[in-house]
Amino acid sequence: MHICNSSIKFETSEGEMFMKEINKKQFTIYMTVVFVFAWILQIVASILGNNGNQIVFSFILIITMFVPFISVLIAKIPLKGMGWIPHLKGKYRYVFFALWMPALLSIIGGVLFFIIFPNAFDSEFTTLYSMLEEAGVLEQFEEQGLTMPIYLLITSVQAVTYAPFINMVAALGEEVGWRGAMYPYLKEKLGIIKGRFVGGIIWGIWHWPIMILAGYEYGTEYIGAPILGPIVFCMATVAMGILLDYVYDRTKIIWLPALMHGAINAFTVFLYLLKPEYSKMVIFGPVYIGIISMIPMIIMTIFICAKEKS
Repeated sequence: MHICNSSIKFETSEGEMFMKEINKKQFTIYMTVVFVFAWILQIVASILGNNGNQIVFSFILIITMFVPFISVLIAKIPLKGMGWIPHLKGKYRYVFFALWMPALLSIIGGVLFFIIFPNAFDSEFTTLYSMLEEAGVLEQFEEQGLTMPIYLLITSVQAVTYAPFINMVAALGEEVGWRGAMYPYLKEKLGIIKGRFVGGIIWGIWHWPIMILAGYEYGTEYIGAPILGPIVFCMATVAMGILLDYVYDRTKIIWLPALMHGAINAFTVFLYLLKPEYSKMVIFGPVYIGIISMIPMIIMTIFICAKEKS
């Protein structure tokens, strides 16, 4: 796409038609529905989750991921032009970018965190042992003769191979609404940089009820809780939103930001390497939504924005 002041010109006529058909009324309906429905579901999920019903909690969160897609349909925003048929000729590099860049940035961010806080590294895998024991699979795990390093290696390989494709299905429910509808509208009205920034903040705020009420993402006892988490998470969603929108802008294939979204959700291996006594520091890292661990992602997004502005 080419930037001209605050307007957006798509490379395909189909994309231009799509932008022209989104009006202020449709956008207002979309924003209203996407927040009302999602926040109600998040509040219900939080109540159930806090009462120990984790299965229903997880199920409601999956449903919530499809609220943006449903909101697009309710607002009668056309799906045409979002890139449902993947034309990948000349765009294969963006497939690999979407699949592997989240893991690369997460690894760099995680290593950076542990360099700054070396004592937080759980070399004895205490956290991982506890998680496997709580899941009731530790005994089976040990019977198979798997060591913790091998388990982490297997988890990491899964996170950069097939797991993102599995996660892509649920992530598509969000991407149709955010990158497919909201971001193009905001960029057309505010310009590409401001549009992405505002879009990222909106995307982050959309998660706030589940974060504040149920401790989603950071827990409830991190440093600065419960105020700092939602703010820091918005920083992460601004950065992630730029990466996802960059892939979408370059390909006009809605499946690719969904794939990258799925890849982001898949790579959480560093969470297993944080000592339990340092759990309150999760606001800083070692996963990509921490203040320190998101630095590589922020640098990447600054580079992308500078490149597209020039």
